[in-house]
Amino acid sequence: MKTLIAGSGGQLGRALVAAAPKDVTVVAPPEVEFDITDATRVSRIVEASGCDILINAAAYTAVDKSESDEAAARRINVDAVRTLAAAASRAGMRFVHVSTDFIFDGTASTPYPPEAEPNPLGVYGRTKLDGERAALEVCPDTLIVRTAWVYAAEGGNFVHTMLRLMAERDELRVVADQIGTPTHAATLARTIWTLLAEHAAGVYHCTDAGVASWYDFAVAIRDEARALDLLDHNVVVLPIRTVDYSTPARRPPYSVLDKTKTWDLTGPARHWREELRDCMKAMVP
Repeated sequence: MKTLIAGSGGQLGRALVAAAPKDVTVVAPPEVEFDITDATRVSRIVEASGCDILINAAAYTAVDKSESDEAAARRINVDAVRTLAAAASRAGMRFVHVSTDFIFDGTASTPYPPEAEPNPLGVYGRTKLDGERAALEVCPDTLIVRTAWVYAAEGGNFVHTMLRLMAERDELRVVADQIGTPTHAATLARTIWTLLAEHAAGVYHCTDAGVASWYDFAVAIRDEARALDLLDHNVVVLPIRTVDYSTPARRPPYSVLDKTKTWDLTGPARHWREELRDCMKAMVP
C-alpha cells in the first residue's frame, strides 16, 4: 500500500508514520504544503501522489474555542473532509477519516457501539459528525475510525498539560464525573493500519481498553511521572464535579466507545494504563 497522510505533523500523523508496516510506502507532506482547506492544492497533491490510500489525520480539536469560532471548526472538520474525500474518490483511493466520541451526548450507561444514535452537545461534536457524513456521502467506502482522549509523547494533549501544571503546583483539581477511555496515539495508528489491511470500511471505534475519569487519568499521570522521575515532588490531585469547572463547551459525561467490532478484526487493545506507562517512558530524557 502506498499511503498519503494529511495532518502528518500532528500526534496521530507522527504515530501513523512511525507504525507504518514495512510493506507500506508513506507519503507525508508537511502541513504547510498539504493545506487541506485549499481544494486546488489538495487535488494536485492527491493526484500527483500515486497513492492507494488517503488518511486524514488532521482536525480542528479546540473544543472550547470552537464554540466561538464555528466557521473555523467547520472549515477544517467538514469542508476540508469533503474536499479530501472527493479527491480520494476521483483518484480511486481508499479514504480514512478519524472522528470522535464527542458525537455522542454521554447519556448512555453502557459503551456506545458504532451504530448508536449520535447527538453531539456542542460545535466540535457537530462538525465532526457532519464531517463523517460528508465523507460517506462523497466516498461511501470511507473507513471512519472514532476515538477519544488521544495523547502522545509529543504534542499538545492532556498528559503534557498535567505534567506542566504538576511541575508548577502542589495541588490540582480535576473533573471526576466525565468518564471515557484514554487512547495512546500509537494504539490508534496501529489499529488504523490493521483495519486497512483487513479492507475494513464503514464506522469503527478505537480506544485503549478500560475506562477512566479525567481525575483517574490525572492521578495515573502523576504516579507514572513520579516513578520515572519526570516529577520531583508529590502533587495532591483532588476530584471535582463538572459543574465546578465551567467551560464554554459541554462535554459528554459518559463517552466510552464499544470496540467489539474493531477488536474482532484487530484483537483487543492493551489497558490504557499500560499504554500510558509506555508513552511516558518515551518522555524520559
